[in-house]
Amino acid sequence: MLEINLKIFKAYDIRGIYPADINEDVVYKIGRAIVQYLGAKKIAVGRDIRESSLALFGALAKGITEQGADVYDIGLASTPMVYFASGKLDIDGAISLTASHNPAEWNGMKICRAEAVPIGENSGLFEIRDLVMAGNFPEAGKKGKIIPKEEIKNDYIDYFSSFANLGDKKFKVVIDFANAMGILDLDIYKKFPDNIELVTLYDNFDGKFPNHEANPLKTETLKDLQEKVRENNADLGIAYDGDADRVGFIDENGEIIPMDLITALIAKMILEKNPGAKIFYDLRSSKSVREFIEENGGVALECPVGHANIKKIMRDEGGAFAGELSGHYYFKENYMAEASILAAIMLLNLMAETGEKISELVKDVKRYFHSGEINSEVADKDEVINKLKEKYSDGKISELDGVKIEFPDWWLNVRPSNTEPVLRLNLEANTEELMKEKVNEALKIIRE
Repeated sequence: MLEINLKIFKAYDIRGIYPADINEDVVYKIGRAIVQYLGAKKIAVGRDIRESSLALFGALAKGITEQGADVYDIGLASTPMVYFASGKLDIDGAISLTASHNPAEWNGMKICRAEAVPIGENSGLFEIRDLVMAGNFPEAGKKGKIIPKEEIKNDYIDYFSSFANLGDKKFKVVIDFANAMGILDLDIYKKFPDNIELVTLYDNFDGKFPNHEANPLKTETLKDLQEKVRENNADLGIAYDGDADRVGFIDENGEIIPMDLITALIAKMILEKNPGAKIFYDLRSSKSVREFIEENGGVALECPVGHANIKKIMRDEGGAFAGELSGHYYFKENYMAEASILAAIMLLNLMAETGEKISELVKDVKRYFHSGEINSEVADKDEVINKLKEKYSDGKISELDGVKIEFPDWWLNVRPSNTEPVLRLNLEANTEELMKEKVNEALKIIRE
């Protein structure tokens, strides 16, 4: 039986440090297990730029082909590109070989079925884990082969370019690629030289990520971008994460735009073409997001956190778009999966259509005071959640994801981490003073 650190199997993906946790032997067996679990004949694989990714691709492809399935090799690819391939190609599943925003020594994979249907903890990932652990793989009658499919990138570029509607407007845009996979979107921006004047940061691939962690959720990683936006009098700043399935934005003043407010602005553009569409927002988002969606004629629906949850709900309910506080933006146009480039195009389209600066558009949505996510290490997560429910029992309580308690002038959500002894608090109030007061009050209960 293979010695393996089971902690690499997360709620939504596989991730660990190379070569201690993720190595060629482990990945080879995961490849065989994926084929066995899916009964797959064809699997697309794209990989990121990490130094371990090419070797891991070789091991993964060996496992897949020895189990009897063909590998459609996309080559270097962002995760949204892999999702696009999962719908565009006639295949049974797709794998993005990446550790997303994690540091350079990490690697892993995000796995989906055809049309970007995710494989996570409640949809097959742990069954794949158990097959890996057992190691009993039936011999394939015929081995698969590796088939190059890098041309899918051209399809991706042509498809997403078609959504731009910038008229005669010209914008100066600064993009921080963090030496990572968002660089592959550069060819789309370059298609519009009359509309987009580009200033780029860290636009060369480097799997060591030498300039900063590729994670726009960490505000310290945005400092170079903020400075460059101000220095160039740019109209918009864009920051990609490591595998380009998340994106953050900076306004023309160099200020960070909260990612949930971007959900509202994109929803406005979606609703212009799809009146009355269902738009999902994760339950940590500002209540102004719901208000703005409804004001623009949409049906605003709250959903739990996590891409596997959101993609399933969008399919089940017929959603047109969804956004998360973490900068994941999900589009029907990409098989209910993330498409960071489309989020950026939608914002530019909105700026072109209205003639307003991005800060002015954000101002329409920024109506309340949000704490951001505050993490606290706790010994007994359930006990703390019960204490909060007792303390605020006169509020409207929802247990869609953790516990959310709402009052007329403020609300809080507390969610337990899947992998750590941590509770995550998000709180919003009508005034900054009330927000700070309630954060202190809630943290006292959480951390006592």
